[in-house]
Amino acid sequence: MAEEIVQVENLTKEFGDLVAVDDISFEVYAGEVFGFLGPNGAGKTTTISMLTTLLEPTAGKAKVAGFDVICEKESVRESMGLIFQESSLDEDLTALENMKIHAVLYHLPRNQQQPRIEKMLKMVELWERRSELVMNFSGGMKRRLEVARSLLHYPRILFMDEPTLGLDPQTRNKIWDHVLETHAKEKITLFMTTHYMDEAEYCDRVAVIDHGKIIALGTPAQLKEKTGAKTMNDVFLELTGRDVRDEGAGRIERMKAIMRGRFRR
Repeated sequence: MAEEIVQVENLTKEFGDLVAVDDISFEVYAGEVFGFLGPNGAGKTTTISMLTTLLEPTAGKAKVAGFDVICEKESVRESMGLIFQESSLDEDLTALENMKIHAVLYHLPRNQQQPRIEKMLKMVELWERRSELVMNFSGGMKRRLEVARSLLHYPRILFMDEPTLGLDPQTRNKIWDHVLETHAKEKITLFMTTHYMDEAEYCDRVAVIDHGKIIALGTPAQLKEKTGAKTMNDVFLELTGRDVRDEGAGRIERMKAIMRGRFRR
């Protein structure tokens, strides 16, 4: 039986009166490409934030790589990589300096740092630009650098929260080529969210979350059969509806709920 690298049991996150994640349970197997899909404000980023120890759950349990996300935060962080929706690069440093800092933070042995950094920067076609300040990079170059950095220490699991958001199709395809190449060679588990339903086709299994609850879980083929849809885009629309949701408004409501919760303590 495959190892469960992520175990989630009755996980809940409340911000004041708002239940952002509502009693969800699922598992991710080692070596999988696992998709976590949902409309804006459905609870995707909140779930990833809990699994990566950035938010503490209100209730329930979760383990990543065998480590509890509440009691063993450092061990969780050491076992994972993370690509945020927003860039987390230091733009006042060069590409090479960003990579070196990451290598030190993740305790990559000194004799492995230079060859690994060179390998990853060449993979994303940035080796020739390694000495340039990141502030001068295009959006696509920054994203490719983040991919290289997140994979540098060969994490057991890589969390990707909409890693290709806003990029052109050519850059999106290149990023997925790089990620899937390292995933296959190093047996890295991928946990990803995306609004591009063609990217969901890369997944071994997909969970769909809406209004904080998981409403479907299975392989892309199983979900297509269940909904009678031919594409993952149609699967998504069948399961979540066709109404347009305003993520900006949702964020404002979440922030209001957070502040209400803080003042009540």
